[in-house]
Amino acid sequence: MKKSIFLFGLFLALATSSYAQKFAFIDMDYILKNISTYETANQQLELTSKKWQAEVDKGQQELQKLYKSYQSESVFLSAEQKTKRENEIVAKEKALQDLKKKYFGSDGELFKKREALIKPIQDEIYTAVKEIATARGYQVVVDRASASSVIFASPTIDISNEVLTKLGYSK
Repeated sequence: MKKSIFLFGLFLALATSSYAQKFAFIDMDYILKNISTYETANQQLELTSKKWQAEVDKGQQELQKLYKSYQSESVFLSAEQKTKRENEIVAKEKALQDLKKKYFGSDGELFKKREALIKPIQDEIYTAVKEIATARGYQVVVDRASASSVIFASPTIDISNEVLTKLGYSK
């Protein structure tokens, strides 16, 4: 009885070890650098961001001028004029904060534009990785660029070039 249980356990151990999981790695930074539409989208986002930042900077300069003007003239202003100027500065400051939030906030225009330009590329990469992983029987595909705990990965299991080829960007 002990012998048959031992043999069954040995058989079970051998059977489960034959179903070892297959892993592969991709380097998302490498893939994205080799996709021209991603580079174009990034440049477009950068230009838009700089344009909006210049607009915010201009508003900041105007606000500083108003504040400096108020400080230098405050001794000569009546209480009513001081209150009016302070309200004007506060209103300008609030408008500037609203502008920053509109452009750069978590639901801002830059975020929406990034979603519109970059997400389709990421989805395309995901689909290609999924197809390759399914075809080759990989249970796990890890992004080497974002996996900080990966110290070394053999280049033989890196499928980044296959993903690029599948997307039509042969390397």
